[in-house]
Amino acid sequence: MTTSESMPVALVTGAGRGIGRAVAVRLSEAGYRVALTSRSADELEAVAKACPGPALVRPCDITDASAVEDLFAGVEREWGPVEVLVANAGAGVSASVARTTDEQWQRMLDLNLTAPFRCLRRAIPSMVEGGTGRIVVIASVAAKIGEPYISAYTASKHGVLGLVRSAAAELARTGVTVNAVCPGYVDTPMTDATIAGIVAKTGRNPEEARAALEAKQPIGRLITPDEVAEAVMTCVRNGAMTGQGLNVDGGALQS
Repeated sequence: MTTSESMPVALVTGAGRGIGRAVAVRLSEAGYRVALTSRSADELEAVAKACPGPALVRPCDITDASAVEDLFAGVEREWGPVEVLVANAGAGVSASVARTTDEQWQRMLDLNLTAPFRCLRRAIPSMVEGGTGRIVVIASVAAKIGEPYISAYTASKHGVLGLVRSAAAELARTGVTVNAVCPGYVDTPMTDATIAGIVAKTGRNPEEARAALEAKQPIGRLITPDEVAEAVMTCVRNGAMTGQGLNVDGGALQS
Protein backbone atom coordinates (compact mmCIF):
# COMPACT_ATOMS: atom_id res chain seq x y z
CA MET A 1 0.00 0.00 0.00
CA THR A 2 1.32 3.44 -0.94
CA THR A 3 1.55 5.95 1.90
CA SER A 4 1.98 9.67 1.44
CA GLU A 5 5.45 9.44 3.01
CA SER A 6 6.59 7.09 0.25
CA MET A 7 5.32 9.29 -2.58
CA PRO A 8 8.01 11.22 -4.50
CA VAL A 9 8.19 14.99 -4.12
CA ALA A 10 7.72 17.50 -6.94
CA LEU A 11 8.01 21.29 -6.84
CA VAL A 12 6.28 23.50 -9.40
CA THR A 13 6.99 27.23 -9.65
CA GLY A 14 4.40 29.54 -11.14
CA ALA A 15 1.84 26.93 -10.11
CA GLY A 16 -1.12 29.23 -9.55
CA ARG A 17 -2.59 29.18 -13.04
CA GLY A 18 -2.08 28.29 -16.68
CA ILE A 19 0.69 25.83 -17.47
CA GLY A 20 1.84 25.58 -13.85
CA ARG A 21 -1.60 24.60 -12.64
CA ALA A 22 -1.98 21.96 -15.36
CA VAL A 23 1.46 20.51 -14.58
CA ALA A 24 0.78 20.41 -10.84
CA VAL A 25 -2.49 18.53 -11.29
CA ARG A 26 -0.90 16.05 -13.70
CA LEU A 27 1.97 15.35 -11.30
CA SER A 28 -0.50 14.85 -8.48
CA GLU A 29 -2.53 12.44 -10.60
CA ALA A 30 0.71 10.56 -11.34
CA GLY A 31 1.35 9.95 -7.65
CA TYR A 32 3.59 12.84 -6.62
CA ARG A 33 3.31 15.00 -3.57
CA VAL A 34 3.31 18.44 -5.14
CA ALA A 35 4.71 21.62 -3.60
CA LEU A 36 3.16 24.69 -5.20
CA THR A 37 4.64 28.15 -5.34
CA SER A 38 3.74 31.48 -6.91
CA ARG A 39 3.06 34.95 -5.54
CA SER A 40 -0.70 34.40 -5.13
CA ALA A 41 -1.73 32.34 -2.11
CA ASP A 42 -5.38 32.32 -3.20
CA GLU A 43 -4.57 30.85 -6.60
CA LEU A 44 -2.31 28.23 -5.03
CA GLU A 45 -5.01 27.17 -2.60
CA ALA A 46 -7.38 26.63 -5.52
CA VAL A 47 -4.78 24.50 -7.31
CA ALA A 48 -4.15 22.49 -4.14
CA LYS A 49 -7.87 21.67 -3.99
CA ALA A 50 -7.74 20.50 -7.62
CA CYS A 51 -4.87 18.09 -6.89
CA PRO A 52 -6.07 14.59 -5.95
CA GLY A 53 -3.01 13.95 -3.79
CA PRO A 54 -1.05 15.84 -1.12
CA ALA A 55 -0.28 19.46 -2.01
CA LEU A 56 1.86 21.95 -0.13
CA VAL A 57 1.18 25.66 -0.64
CA ARG A 58 4.25 27.90 -0.36
CA PRO A 59 3.69 31.44 -1.73
CA CYS A 60 6.86 33.37 -2.52
CA ASP A 61 8.50 35.77 -4.96
CA ILE A 62 10.77 33.45 -6.91
CA THR A 63 12.98 36.38 -8.00
CA ASP A 64 14.12 36.85 -4.37
CA ALA A 65 17.30 34.83 -3.85
CA SER A 66 16.58 34.22 -0.17
CA ALA A 67 13.02 33.14 -0.99
CA VAL A 68 14.35 30.31 -3.18
CA GLU A 69 16.42 28.98 -0.30
CA ASP A 70 13.50 29.30 2.12
CA LEU A 71 11.19 27.56 -0.37
CA PHE A 72 13.39 24.50 -0.81
CA ALA A 73 14.25 24.31 2.87
CA GLY A 74 10.58 24.42 3.80
CA VAL A 75 9.65 21.63 1.38
CA GLU A 76 12.55 19.53 2.67
CA ARG A 77 11.48 19.99 6.29
CA GLU A 78 7.91 19.02 5.46
CA TRP A 79 8.43 16.22 2.95
CA GLY A 80 12.10 15.67 2.13
CA PRO A 81 14.22 16.40 -0.96
CA VAL A 82 12.68 17.59 -4.21
CA GLU A 83 12.91 14.84 -6.82
CA VAL A 84 11.11 16.63 -9.65
CA LEU A 85 11.50 20.36 -10.27
CA VAL A 86 9.33 22.12 -12.85
CA ALA A 87 10.56 25.70 -13.23
CA ASN A 88 7.54 27.29 -14.84
CA ALA A 89 7.31 30.81 -13.39
CA GLY A 90 7.79 33.39 -16.11
CA ALA A 91 6.44 36.48 -17.81
CA GLY A 92 6.77 38.44 -21.03
CA VAL A 93 7.07 42.03 -22.12
CA SER A 94 6.60 43.62 -25.52
CA ALA A 95 8.62 46.58 -26.78
CA SER A 96 10.96 47.37 -29.64
CA VAL A 97 14.65 47.08 -28.82
CA ALA A 98 14.99 50.86 -28.90
CA ARG A 99 12.13 51.29 -26.45
CA THR A 100 12.98 48.44 -24.07
CA THR A 101 13.88 49.98 -20.71
CA ASP A 102 16.58 48.76 -18.34
CA GLU A 103 13.81 47.84 -15.90
CA GLN A 104 11.98 45.69 -18.47
CA TRP A 105 15.22 44.01 -19.54
CA GLN A 106 16.23 43.22 -15.95
CA ARG A 107 12.78 41.93 -15.02
CA MET A 108 12.86 39.41 -17.87
CA LEU A 109 16.32 38.20 -16.88
CA ASP A 110 15.44 38.01 -13.18
CA LEU A 111 12.26 36.00 -13.64
CA ASN A 112 12.90 33.94 -16.76
CA LEU A 113 16.61 33.17 -16.34
CA THR A 114 18.07 33.94 -12.92
CA ALA A 115 15.19 32.43 -10.92
CA PRO A 116 15.33 29.08 -12.78
CA PHE A 117 19.12 29.09 -12.37
CA ARG A 118 18.79 29.51 -8.61
CA CYS A 119 16.18 26.75 -8.44
CA LEU A 120 18.40 24.38 -10.43
CA ARG A 121 21.42 25.22 -8.29
CA ARG A 122 19.44 24.50 -5.13
CA ALA A 123 17.78 21.30 -6.39
CA ILE A 124 20.76 19.57 -8.01
CA PRO A 125 22.86 18.52 -4.97
CA SER A 126 20.15 16.41 -3.33
CA MET A 127 19.14 14.91 -6.67
CA VAL A 128 22.73 13.89 -7.40
CA GLU A 129 23.09 12.48 -3.91
CA GLY A 130 19.94 10.41 -4.41
CA GLY A 131 21.04 9.22 -7.84
CA THR A 132 17.90 10.39 -9.60
CA GLY A 133 16.04 13.58 -10.44
CA ARG A 134 14.03 15.31 -13.13
CA ILE A 135 14.31 19.01 -13.92
CA VAL A 136 12.01 20.58 -16.51
CA VAL A 137 12.14 24.26 -17.39
CA ILE A 138 9.24 25.83 -19.25
CA ALA A 139 11.02 27.88 -21.90
CA SER A 140 9.39 28.96 -25.18
CA VAL A 141 9.85 28.66 -28.92
CA ALA A 142 11.36 32.12 -28.35
CA ALA A 143 14.31 30.18 -26.89
CA LYS A 144 15.13 29.08 -30.43
CA ILE A 145 14.07 31.89 -32.76
CA GLY A 146 13.81 35.65 -32.70
CA GLU A 147 10.59 37.58 -33.09
CA PRO A 148 10.19 41.34 -33.26
CA TYR A 149 9.21 43.36 -30.19
CA ILE A 150 10.09 40.73 -27.58
CA SER A 151 13.87 41.08 -27.41
CA ALA A 152 14.15 40.98 -23.61
CA TYR A 153 11.86 37.97 -23.35
CA THR A 154 13.64 36.20 -26.19
CA ALA A 155 17.08 36.84 -24.70
CA SER A 156 15.98 35.43 -21.35
CA LYS A 157 14.50 32.31 -22.96
CA HIS A 158 17.57 31.73 -25.14
CA GLY A 159 19.60 31.99 -21.95
CA VAL A 160 17.51 29.50 -19.99
CA LEU A 161 17.70 26.95 -22.81
CA GLY A 162 21.48 27.33 -22.68
CA LEU A 163 21.35 26.72 -18.93
CA VAL A 164 19.31 23.55 -19.49
CA ARG A 165 21.70 22.20 -22.09
CA SER A 166 24.79 22.90 -20.01
CA ALA A 167 23.30 21.41 -16.84
CA ALA A 168 22.16 18.33 -18.75
CA ALA A 169 25.65 17.73 -20.11
CA GLU A 170 27.13 18.20 -16.66
CA LEU A 171 24.71 15.80 -14.96
CA ALA A 172 24.36 13.16 -17.70
CA ARG A 173 25.99 10.36 -15.68
CA THR A 174 24.32 11.15 -12.37
CA GLY A 175 20.77 9.92 -12.99
CA VAL A 176 19.49 13.51 -13.13
CA THR A 177 17.92 14.74 -16.37
CA VAL A 178 17.41 18.37 -17.37
CA ASN A 179 15.08 19.37 -20.19
CA ALA A 180 13.12 22.33 -21.47
CA VAL A 181 9.62 22.41 -22.89
CA CYS A 182 9.24 25.13 -25.51
CA PRO A 183 5.60 26.08 -26.09
CA GLY A 184 4.23 28.38 -28.72
CA TYR A 185 1.27 30.58 -27.84
CA VAL A 186 -0.68 28.84 -25.08
CA ASP A 187 -4.24 29.61 -23.99
CA THR A 188 -3.25 31.14 -20.63
CA PRO A 189 -3.57 34.47 -18.80
CA MET A 190 -0.10 35.38 -20.13
CA THR A 191 -1.40 35.13 -23.69
CA ASP A 192 -4.49 37.09 -22.68
CA ALA A 193 -2.11 39.88 -21.63
CA THR A 194 -0.35 39.63 -24.99
CA ILE A 195 -3.70 39.98 -26.74
CA ALA A 196 -4.54 43.03 -24.64
CA GLY A 197 -1.22 44.56 -25.62
CA ILE A 198 -1.89 43.99 -29.30
CA VAL A 199 -5.31 45.61 -28.93
CA ALA A 200 -3.84 48.63 -27.16
CA LYS A 201 -1.05 49.15 -29.69
CA THR A 202 -2.79 48.31 -32.96
CA GLY A 203 -6.45 49.13 -32.45
CA ARG A 204 -7.53 45.64 -33.46
CA ASN A 205 -10.32 44.05 -31.47
CA PRO A 206 -9.54 41.11 -29.14
CA GLU A 207 -10.90 38.53 -31.57
CA GLU A 208 -8.63 39.81 -34.35
CA ALA A 209 -5.63 39.87 -32.03
CA ARG A 210 -6.29 36.33 -30.86
CA ALA A 211 -6.71 35.13 -34.44
CA ALA A 212 -3.32 36.65 -35.32
CA LEU A 213 -1.64 34.58 -32.61
CA GLU A 214 -3.54 31.45 -33.61
CA ALA A 215 -2.38 31.95 -37.20
CA LYS A 216 1.26 31.79 -36.10
CA GLN A 217 0.77 28.07 -35.43
CA PRO A 218 0.10 25.72 -38.36
CA ILE A 219 -2.64 23.89 -36.43
CA GLY A 220 -4.56 27.18 -36.43
CA ARG A 221 -5.23 27.44 -32.70
CA LEU A 222 -3.60 28.14 -29.37
CA ILE A 223 -1.89 25.33 -27.47
CA THR A 224 -3.71 24.14 -24.34
CA PRO A 225 -2.01 24.04 -20.92
CA ASP A 226 -2.75 20.30 -20.75
CA GLU A 227 -0.81 19.74 -23.97
CA VAL A 228 2.21 21.45 -22.43
CA ALA A 229 1.75 19.44 -19.23
CA GLU A 230 1.79 16.22 -21.25
CA ALA A 231 5.18 17.19 -22.67
CA VAL A 232 6.44 17.90 -19.15
CA MET A 233 5.31 14.44 -18.05
CA THR A 234 7.21 12.90 -20.96
CA CYS A 235 10.38 14.56 -19.65
CA VAL A 236 9.59 13.34 -16.13
CA ARG A 237 9.01 9.74 -17.18
CA ASN A 238 11.85 9.28 -19.66
CA GLY A 239 15.28 8.86 -18.09
CA ALA A 240 17.02 8.79 -21.48
CA MET A 241 15.74 12.22 -22.49
CA THR A 242 18.03 15.02 -21.35
CA GLY A 243 19.37 18.28 -22.75
CA GLN A 244 16.35 18.66 -25.01
CA GLY A 245 14.15 21.60 -25.89
CA LEU A 246 10.84 19.91 -26.67
CA ASN A 247 8.66 22.03 -28.95
CA VAL A 248 4.92 22.19 -28.26
CA ASP A 249 3.95 24.80 -30.81
CA GLY A 250 1.54 23.28 -33.29
CA GLY A 251 4.28 22.70 -35.85
CA ALA A 252 5.54 26.29 -36.06
CA LEU A 253 9.17 25.34 -35.46
CA GLN A 254 10.08 21.93 -36.81
CA SER A 255 13.05 20.12 -35.25
